[in-house]
Amino acid sequence: MLRMRASEIADAVGGVLHGDDVEVTASVETDSRLVAPGGAFFAMPGEVTDGHRFIDQALAAGAALVVAERPVEQDVPHVLVPSGVVALGALAAEVIRRVRAAGDLTVIGVTGSNGKTTTKNMLQAILEQHGPTVSPVKSFNNEVGAPMTMLRIDESTRYLVLEMGASVEGDIARLTAMSHPDVGVVLKVGLAHAGEFGGIERTTRAKTEMVRDLAPEGLAVLNRDDERVRGMAAATRAGVVWFGTEPGPADDPTRLWADGIDTTLEGTVATVHRGGQSWPLRMRILGEHHVMNALAALTVVDALGLDVARAIDALATMERAERGRMELLEPGGGVTVINDAYNASPDSAAAALRALAHMSRRANRRSIAVLGEMAELGPHAVEEHDRLGRQAVRLRIDRLVVVGAGAKAIHDAAELESSFGQETTFVETADEAEALLRRELAAGDVVLFKSSNVSGLQALAERIGGL
Repeated sequence: MLRMRASEIADAVGGVLHGDDVEVTASVETDSRLVAPGGAFFAMPGEVTDGHRFIDQALAAGAALVVAERPVEQDVPHVLVPSGVVALGALAAEVIRRVRAAGDLTVIGVTGSNGKTTTKNMLQAILEQHGPTVSPVKSFNNEVGAPMTMLRIDESTRYLVLEMGASVEGDIARLTAMSHPDVGVVLKVGLAHAGEFGGIERTTRAKTEMVRDLAPEGLAVLNRDDERVRGMAAATRAGVVWFGTEPGPADDPTRLWADGIDTTLEGTVATVHRGGQSWPLRMRILGEHHVMNALAALTVVDALGLDVARAIDALATMERAERGRMELLEPGGGVTVINDAYNASPDSAAAALRALAHMSRRANRRSIAVLGEMAELGPHAVEEHDRLGRQAVRLRIDRLVVVGAGAKAIHDAAELESSFGQETTFVETADEAEALLRRELAAGDVVLFKSSNVSGLQALAERIGGL
């Protein structure tokens, strides 16, 4: 966070300062437990509690300034604003404006229905070799999380990598207006959050917002393999570069693409091409679908004029995509756990099942899929869970354990698809699934856990995986 006076913050957020014009010298926080001496605390109403209740704790931690939506009783300099969320975004925009003016900042925005966090982590691993780089903690990509990431930059920051998520149309446009990305990456348009958006076409429009609003001198990095993303080229004023799994046209020698894609329990490999050059890509990250995320990151790097071979070396050092995302755990006893239960959509669940089937078959080991609900699918929920159950059968997954009422259609479809009924079990809770697994797991088993966070399977995967 830049050093700013309280009066400057008040001007930036359109608020009214009460009390002394102190200087804020530490970070901005919305969680009182994270406040550092000299920092600022944004007291905002939340879904579970109200930040105004924790002003005393923030002051005890050393907060120099409070930004609040209602009068503050404590004796502390504070800025009153109509909306804490709006004020947070306005302050983030001002910090980015100041850093751009003072230094050499490049902002990269990443959006898409799947792969944002993995691609962000890949860009962090690559770009931090070339200069101070800031990217989100975990998946901070909404109207609060994204500005909090923006506020972590200072005059020394060379690269800012942002995830841009959305619950409704307009969310990404607001984040784009705050950060003005120099490079905008779109990975994929799928059914993730389709229930919130109201359908795939609205999802497409929402994901288009970033590239639509890029400046003419900006750059859109687009997945040519995805038809909906491909169509976004017509919506942007910026330059366009592509990535994918097929060679580009002869008149586009700059495009990166990959072939020779394969994945085992040791990692994922491919060959990356551009024009007449080729590079071997070897990653510890599991899953062929992560090659597309790597291509997106490498295309950004190439467009920025950085060395592709050095970037590929950086990707080879990554031990995992993210905690709970195709994370390999070895609890002992000859069992391998793949924890991919941080989040789930129809596309990512299908990719995880394909990876499980391929890797276990290559190693001649039994495959077990522990599947929970894919949340936020709205009217598509039953159909997509049904589709996943049938896919598990067609991929010849050896054992299926389905957890929770929201996922029961997976189990029902698997039973109906074939004689698979003897190998699929439905349980109501993660505790029941744990008891079943501890009875059944044997040496050689490869166990995939896949669900949205609401199912609680990430914690179960970590328990089974020995964390």
